[in-house]
Amino acid sequence: MALARAQQNGVEVWIVQIPGHTPYAYTHLKRVFSCDDTRHRVVTIDLTKLLACADRDTTDYVLPSVLYWPPGKAAGIREFLDPEQDRIPDMPYITFRETRTRTLLGIPGLSKVGVASFRNGQHRARYLAYAGATTLPVEVHETEADLLVQYCGESP
Repeated sequence: MALARAQQNGVEVWIVQIPGHTPYAYTHLKRVFSCDDTRHRVVTIDLTKLLACADRDTTDYVLPSVLYWPPGKAAGIREFLDPEQDRIPDMPYITFRETRTRTLLGIPGLSKVGVASFRNGQHRARYLAYAGATTLPVEVHETEADLLVQYCGESP
């Protein structure tokens, strides 16, 4: 499902639907790198696939499920993402790479898997998945965008 885009206060935003979520049914996100000469791209991804790739990250902090967050953290993110807030949240900014799987002996195998590392926005992404969002825009360096689409691109 392609995400709708709109202008809000002169800023281009991507509208993420959150069916069945209360107190709001959508949120909006803006680009991290907003200037035209940036080397970053916005990619619409399947959120479940992205989080599966993020769970493989061994170089960065991987958050637990929203159910295991400290009291008040989910409420804070829910408030932060509220479309009625004046501040427009940034979309998640990630890096993406491919790595070989390991065999039982720890030796690199033949098959490859995608690995996503959040630079910003991991709480937002995990909360939106928990709330029911299925697709999400993320910003990634242009050299990693095609690989991200290969592993996490939204299904037609």
